[in-house]
Amino acid sequence: QVQLVESGGGLVQAGGSLKLSCTASGRTFSGYAIGWFRQAPGSERDFVAAISHYGGMTYYADSVKGRFTISRDNAKNTVYLQLNSLKSEETAVYYCAAGPPKYSYSLFSRESGYGYWGQGTQVTVSS
Repeated sequence: QVQLVESGGGLVQAGGSLKLSCTASGRTFSGYAIGWFRQAPGSERDFVAAISHYGGMTYYADSVKGRFTISRDNAKNTVYLQLNSLKSEETAVYYCAAGPPKYSYSLFSRESGYGYWGQGTQVTVSS
């Protein structure tokens, strides 16, 4: 079992930045790949970014490449998602998820690849 708690969400103006954190407790954190997903009102949950269990591989949705950065600190059991140049359409609940090690984009980007989910943190971008 692993428990995930997201934090760092809030209200920001378009063009602004936020840094989200996903802190885990429970089993060995460094053994899990971590993904970030987001769900806007009335929409399905979409992949945002992911990082391999050892941190050497990162993947991003095309829509966030160059603006978002995912990183992890296994000593702190935490994964971070830096959100820059935010757009109003990126208003959503952001979720982190943990799953077994993966080695391809298709596996990182699927919800089915993650067995543990946090409760989410709200990000609201005002225009």
